[in-house]
Amino acid sequence: MLVHLVRFYLKPDLPAERRSALRAGLESLRAVPGVRHLFVGTPAPVPARPVIDTEYGFALTVIFDDVAGHDAYQTHPVHLKFVADHKDSWTRVAVVDAA
Repeated sequence: MLVHLVRFYLKPDLPAERRSALRAGLESLRAVPGVRHLFVGTPAPVPARPVIDTEYGFALTVIFDDVAGHDAYQTHPVHLKFVADHKDSWTRVAVVDAA
């Protein structure tokens, strides 16, 4: 199993309709073969602690069976279209891949 975690740090002036489109784009990644589970979320309203990052706009968690599924996802047309369509919505992304 491979867990792919991505935090998207959005441009501060990103309009609501662009945020909605970005979320829909993230949800569209479910269509990529090899994606076993996919979760999209925003910072949870938990008590503040120094170790909690709440600066991101969206967090994406994708579960794959293996590294091969992850690698195929990275070059799949649905993923590439998502990046092309939305890359101007964020200032940076942070990725953690755990196996």
